[in-house]
Amino acid sequence: MHLSGSFMISDALPYLRWLDLDGKEKEMKRIAKELDEFAQVWLEEHKRNRNSGEGELKGKHDFMDVLLSVVDQGEEFEGRDADTTVKATCLALIIAGTDTTTGTMTWALSLLINNQEALKKVVHELDTHVGKDRLVVESDLKSLVYLQAIIKETLRLYPAAPLNLPHESMEDCTIGGYHVPAGTRLFTNIYKLQRDPFVYNDPLEFRPERFLTTHKDKDLRGQHFELIPFSAGRRVCPGISFALQIMQLTLANLLHGFDIVTSDGEQVNMHEISGLTNIKASPLHVILTSRLTPQVYNEN
Repeated sequence: MHLSGSFMISDALPYLRWLDLDGKEKEMKRIAKELDEFAQVWLEEHKRNRNSGEGELKGKHDFMDVLLSVVDQGEEFEGRDADTTVKATCLALIIAGTDTTTGTMTWALSLLINNQEALKKVVHELDTHVGKDRLVVESDLKSLVYLQAIIKETLRLYPAAPLNLPHESMEDCTIGGYHVPAGTRLFTNIYKLQRDPFVYNDPLEFRPERFLTTHKDKDLRGQHFELIPFSAGRRVCPGISFALQIMQLTLANLLHGFDIVTSDGEQVNMHEISGLTNIKASPLHVILTSRLTPQVYNEN
C-alpha cells in the first residue's frame, strides 16, 4: 500500500518506465510474487479440504470457499484463469480492508487521547449501556451513539483514502466550466470536501457532537457528498457495512476494556504522510491498563 501511493518517476515521465530509476517497480513485483505465493498455499489448502469433504464436515466456509463453489476451474475471466481470479479477489479484499481499518483505528485513538473530554464521554456511554461485567457485543452498538459519532468524525478528518481511487470519464463532459474529455483520469479530493468551512463549523476541530446535532442526519454511505469517506455512486466501497461494524466493535472494546494513555504522557503527534491511504507519520505508542474485573478477560 505504501509503494502504491508513493511518487514514481515513471508516473510523470512514462517513457522512462523501462529504466525503473527509483527501483519501485522491481520492489512491487517482488512483493506481488510473495503475496501470490501466500495466496497459492491458501488456495491449495481450500481445494484439498473441498475435495476431501473436510470443510463440509466442519460446516465452516470462508470467502475463498464461496468463490471456489461458484467458479468453474476451466472458466476464464478476461483472459485470467479461475485460480488467478480467486487469488486476486481474496488478496484485494484483505489488502483493501486491513490497512484502511487499522489506520482509522489509529487516528481514532490518537484523536481521543488528545481530546480527553470526548474520551470521558464515550467511556461513560460504554459503562452506562454495557456495564463492567462483560465485553461489548455487536448488539450493543446501536445504543452507542456517541461512539458512532466518533467514528464519523474520525473518518471526516482522516478519510482512509483521501483522494479516493482513480476513476476515468466515460465521455466528454463540462463541469464548472471546465471541459473534461473522455478518458480523463479523475480523483475526488475527499480530504478537502470533508474539511470545507462552508459546510462544517471549525472544520479542523475534532467535534463528534456535530454528528449528534447539526449533521446528525448525515451518513457514511455516499448519500451526502459532504461526508463520503467510502466514496459514492456505483463505485462505492462494497465493504462499508463490514468495515463500520469492525471499527465500531474494535474501538468500543478497546475503550471499554482499557484505560489508554501515551507511553510518554504527551499529546499525540498528528502529522500525516502521503500515500494511497492516510496514515500517521509516526507510530502510536500507548499503555493499556485493564479497567474491568479479571474474570471478564479470562472468559473471553
